Amino acid sequence: MAEPDPPVEEEAVTRARAVRVSCVILAVAVALAACTSSVPSRTKSVGSPAPTTSQTFPSKPSPVSMADAKHCPVTSPRKPSPTGGTYGNGKLRVGGLWPQGVLAVGPAYVRHQGIWMKFPWWRMVTGRLRITGRRLDAPAPRLRARVPTGYGPIGFQATGVIFPTEGCWEITGTVGKASLTFVTFVIKRSATGA
Repeated sequence: MAEPDPPVEEEAVTRARAVRVSCVILAVAVALAACTSSVPSRTKSVGSPAPTTSQTFPSKPSPVSMADAKHCPVTSPRKPSPTGGTYGNGKLRVGGLWPQGVLAVGPAYVRHQGIWMKFPWWRMVTGRLRITGRRLDAPAPRLRARVPTGYGPIGFQATGVIFPTEGCWEITGTVGKASLTFVTFVIKRSATGA
């Protein structure tokens, strides 16, 4: 004997749950795709002021080594897992900080315009995130930052930063009057001998 059909209410609840689960899965997939996309987009140059006639940069920056990292006042992540690699102040938090504050990158991060790194940010205050930066240990061309739209005025924000040279860099994220600054030492792995 066949079982009777479930009541209409149960069927509606089951369908509603399936729709909610599908929406959550779709939202997570879109967020992950946005974080890993390599599609070029507009990049806003921010940071060190543009060179003037009295401020010139060598055509080839002097090489840096891991020994130079000890002179860079790097920011170490404050939180253990699951928020490991993050640093924040209650209004802003940045992720993607590497161990001991040193970004020792391989060829996958090096492009013709510099060293590319993605940093996730979390905004606990409302507003658009702005990223600026400057090299602390030597003159350098402008740092460039990409802060894509589509993440809303609060919460998670994907970003990308292009360091034009290796060295000791100070990065500041600002939303309205809230700001967070961290320092990292950037070096190409081939320069470390690793």
